[in-house]
This record gives sequence, C-alpha cells and structure tokens, in this order.
Amino acid sequence: MSTRTSLLLLFSASLSTEVLSQQDSARSEPFAWGDFTWLQGNNRQHDALLKGKYVTGGVTVDVNYNYSFHEPVDHTNSGSTATFRSNEFNLSYIEAGGELFDPASGARAKVMLQYGTRATGVPRNDNTPLRGQYDLYTAMRFVTEAYAGMHFNKWHGVNVDVGLFKSYVGLLSYNNFENWNYQPSFTSDNTPWFFTGLRVQTFPTDRLKLELWLINGWQTYGMFNEAPGIGVQAQWRPKEWAQVLISAYGGYDTPNTPERFRFHSDNSLVLRYRNTGNGFVPKAAFSLTADFGFEDGGGVQPFNGDSLKPAQNFFSLMAYHRLWLGKKQHWAWTIGGGYINNPGRYLALLPTGSGVLTQNPGDAFEGWDASTTIQWMANERVTWGLEYVTRHTSVPYFSGPGGVTSPNGWNAPIGDPTGYVADLVKDEDRIIASMIVRF
Repeated sequence: MSTRTSLLLLFSASLSTEVLSQQDSARSEPFAWGDFTWLQGNNRQHDALLKGKYVTGGVTVDVNYNYSFHEPVDHTNSGSTATFRSNEFNLSYIEAGGELFDPASGARAKVMLQYGTRATGVPRNDNTPLRGQYDLYTAMRFVTEAYAGMHFNKWHGVNVDVGLFKSYVGLLSYNNFENWNYQPSFTSDNTPWFFTGLRVQTFPTDRLKLELWLINGWQTYGMFNEAPGIGVQAQWRPKEWAQVLISAYGGYDTPNTPERFRFHSDNSLVLRYRNTGNGFVPKAAFSLTADFGFEDGGGVQPFNGDSLKPAQNFFSLMAYHRLWLGKKQHWAWTIGGGYINNPGRYLALLPTGSGVLTQNPGDAFEGWDASTTIQWMANERVTWGLEYVTRHTSVPYFSGPGGVTSPNGWNAPIGDPTGYVADLVKDEDRIIASMIVRF
C-alpha cells in the first residue's frame, strides 16, 4: 500500500469519526433530531435572533383589534385569556427577557417579563394574594416566567428548576406566536397558564421528556391551603410527524375548603399527515385534545351528585386542523373548536364585575366554540392573523351590548354601577385581527 493511499484512508477514517461524533452529539440533545416547528403550541422559528454563547434573549410584541358583534358599551371582553378589550386597538402581550446557561457548571436561569393586558387579565382568578399581608399581584403579575436551576448530564439531560413557570397543562402556548389560532378553545382557556414551584425535567431518550412538578396550586402565585399541588407530564415524539402529550395534576385549591381535592388530566395527540414540500397544500396537520377532571370532598363529589352533594367535574374536547398554503408556506389556514362541561364552574373564567355568575357547587356550565383562522407568516419573525370565532354557553356568560361595568360603560367614579346588573348573553361572535413580532 502506498503512502498516499494510507494517508487517504487515514483522512477518510478521521473524517468519518468526526461526522459520527457530530451526529451522536446532535442526537444526544432532546428532540434535536427532527424539525418540530410545525407543531401546535411550539415555536416555528428555527433559530433565535438574540442568541449568544451563554445568553439567549427573546422579545415578543402581540397586538390585536378584537371586534365584538355585540359592541359592548364598556369595550370589555369576558370569558377569554387572549383578548380583554373589544372594538379598539389593544396591546395584548409584551414578553421580554432571556435564558442563561453555563455548560461548565450546569447553572441555568431564565427571566421573562410580561406587559400588556394579559399581565392583568390572566392572573385575575388567582385569589391567593388575598391570603396574608403581601401584595403578590404587584410582585408577580409582570413576570411571565422566571426560575433558577441546574442542568445535569444524565441520560439525555436532567433539569431541576425553581420559580414561576408557564403551565405544562394544555396544548396551546402562552405565547400566541406559537399557536395555529389566536383565541383558545375552552379547553385551553379554562386551564392554567402558569404555575409557581419546583419542576424536574428528565430526558431518558432524545424522543421522550418526563416531568415532575411540586407547585403552590392551580394557577396561583401563593398557596390556598397547606398542601402543595403535584403534577406530572410525559411528552413523546416517536417520529418527526407525531407528538403525544399527557399531563396530570392533583391538589387542594379551594379557599376555606381545605378538604376538597382536585384532579385534572390533559391529553393531546398532534399529527402531521402531509409534508410534500410542493403543491398548493405542501403540509397539513391536526391536533386532538381531551381533558378530564373532578373535585371531591368539602360538600361535593365527582359524579352522580344530588342536592346534598352536587357533582363537580370537568370534561372538554378540542380539535384543530391546519393547512400550510403555497410553495413557500407563508400562508396557513386553521379551522377548529371544542366543547366544555364544567358543573360547579370551578374552572370557569367569571365575567369581570358581573356579580351574577356564581360558582356554587353543582352550578351548570356547558359550552362549545368554533373558529377559522388565516395566518400570513411573512417571515420567521412576523405573523399576521385574521380570525373569526363563535362561542356559545348554556348560561349567560359573554359581554352583551350593555357591558359588565355600568349603564354608561364606565367604572366608578365616572360611571355609577349602583344597582346595575351586567348584561350577559349566551352567544358571541368576534373577529380578531392580530400582528405578532418575535425576536
């Protein structure tokens, strides 16, 4: 064998070893082996613009014009965590911050701040700030996610973090830039958007994530009673075109009723059934979600209730179908909706200031919704959206023409709500025009 041939073989072997090493490194990072930017509730950007060696920054600005056909006199939208003002321009959500990680020590931290109407609209159902002296609303509502933690090089990674997190329950993302639609169906709208506590993430393989949560309560800053909530989640992506997501929660979350236990299960399947890269519809996918839960104790029971012990449970379904349009896939069309049944209304978003929609044990609440959404994704940083949504409930729930504040649509001292009863209706139709920019 000549010297030249030997050198070529040595170089070829060295190159092959380097390529295999790079491939093994890529495979060792969870979910790095596939392109999951198509997923509902997942970031469609392939890379962060503000990415450095140790710090990755992020900024999202979400604005909308939410037109209600009821034209409520006070411009107040009810029963939604995505839109809060009607028939006017609205700065809905600003998220700014960054994630820090030191590979040498494993130390990690994340701080994301939030501003806009969601900063006051999302945490409004949390009554734990009323327990004790300190104003948790002032301290926490402008933080969407903040934690300190550590990464361990075990399996394909283990993370232990403590702080305030975006919720693991529910398919849709807190950040609407990551969703196929703007107004979530009842399933996502009535389940938590944040948790406070301890999170342990484990990656036994690069296709599976298992999480354990120890948290203060169901979308709370503080704790109602003396026992923390416990949560688990499994996220499995066996193929690039499939995701299975299973989550569960248990805790004691009812004020002044520490013996009442709550259980909730959230389950989703997301499949991409077309990915040709050409034609008028180069890509297509759908998501299916089913939630099931109940409360037990403190005067209620999960099922088969009676006048002495009413039933309190939660059952909901949600489905969306999405088509990417055009060769460059800058356009997409999503259609979907869902169903909810929640006797006791323990997860219902009560209309602001109404005073007429109670949460007594056994109170009926049933509803369904549907939406159709066109998105123009001009590039990986900008999404324009136009959505029509219709929602219907078994009890008056949405803001009617008379609004939910006072006869002339103002809060005191400009308006006089004395003796006023909110104008609530069972049906609503809205059109949402939105623009979201993310860096």
